[in-house]
Amino acid sequence: MRSERDGALDREIWRLALPAFLALVAEPLFLLSDAAIVGHLGTPELAGLGVAGVVLQTAVGLCVFLAYGTTAAVARHVGAGDPRGALAQGVDGVWLAVLIGTVVTVLGVLLTEPLVAVFDPSTAVAEHATTYLRIAFLGTTPLLVMLATTGVLRGLQDTRTPLVVAVAGNALNIALNLLLVYGVGGWDGLGLAGSAIGSVLAQVASATALLAVVVRGARRAGAPLGPDPRGIRAAGRAGVALVVRTLTLRAALLATTYAVTLGATGRDQEVGLATHQLAMTLWTFLAFVLDAIAIAAQAITGRCLGAGDVAGTRAVTDRMVRWGVVSGVVTGLLLALASPALGHLFTADPDVRALLVPVLVVAALGQPVAGVVFVLDGVLIGAGDGPYLARAGLVVLLLHAPAVLAAALLGGGLVVVWVVFAAVFMGARLAVLVRRARGDAWLVTGVRSLTP
Repeated sequence: MRSERDGALDREIWRLALPAFLALVAEPLFLLSDAAIVGHLGTPELAGLGVAGVVLQTAVGLCVFLAYGTTAAVARHVGAGDPRGALAQGVDGVWLAVLIGTVVTVLGVLLTEPLVAVFDPSTAVAEHATTYLRIAFLGTTPLLVMLATTGVLRGLQDTRTPLVVAVAGNALNIALNLLLVYGVGGWDGLGLAGSAIGSVLAQVASATALLAVVVRGARRAGAPLGPDPRGIRAAGRAGVALVVRTLTLRAALLATTYAVTLGATGRDQEVGLATHQLAMTLWTFLAFVLDAIAIAAQAITGRCLGAGDVAGTRAVTDRMVRWGVVSGVVTGLLLALASPALGHLFTADPDVRALLVPVLVVAALGQPVAGVVFVLDGVLIGAGDGPYLARAGLVVLLLHAPAVLAAALLGGGLVVVWVVFAAVFMGARLAVLVRRARGDAWLVTGVRSLTP
């Protein structure tokens, strides 16, 4: 009987997780393809992309609640048998994405130079980072619309559509980047600026495709398409805790990047930043791979709690944690084995290639812990347990930031910075999430539990 139940849970998990896995693999390829194309322009260009990428990912990452919160809210309505309410909630999230995206775009373009200056890069790196970032900020609204619409579809238990759009959008991104960076025929191309323009155009196309699917579903369900001020405000208030949670995580990543610049100047700083950019891009890639089970966790947890099924929520959580461990071990082994060859895909700089290997070995050792962390994070997001996640994020930040900065100031170097990142940052996240998951406070049933 138990094996039959476990088999049913596995099928349900992987029905959602496999398409999510493939879509999430495609998403960081926006950055991986940029890194591979830009890396062959030169080390200063790659370092500039690294600085710009951290700023842009932070700005967009703070709005990840548009996907996560929307998934949880829509899934609860689905579990309660209310498709119209589910789509209405999703449309409110899309309008909120448009409003936030407009504000972030304007502020980002105006503040590009001060944002780059925070990292105190060399003159050459700063120029490249400013060029890329100012253009890339124009894609903020499409990116946020992509987050919101993807959240709606995941809440509706549809992870296949985001997969199709992600694959098509990434293919378009690569084609546009190659064309605009290097040119064709007698045209020399636009260099780093071309990479930013290509990514923005691909993001606009992807957002348009996802929005069309959500609008069609809303019309079928009879849900309103116009902006509902009360619904938008409610979606915003519900996302505050997730914004705080995401802010603390991004602050920890920013502290890690800042630590890389401490005590290094000139060529050493360029090599360190370029290596860190490649390592963090690969870490993000693997994080999205592991996050596939977390996406399933958000959708299934929200649906089960919306239907009042606490026992089912517990059973699915236990099963997903096991899969998280297995996935983390597999990705860690693959990363460790591939580490000597990965540098050659992104840069011709021998110093960056040599430094990248030990950093990736450290990252590989942290993968099993990451597998559990991402699953439990997804479970608690799906349960609407944002306030706890916000408090836990503050605790993790207060532990990690001083530790990583101290390691850099003491001359530990990039490898030691990554040891602190894997041990303190990920270890602390594991501790606070396991503690919460073992209790019952997050097992709140019904739809109103997510209503501000």
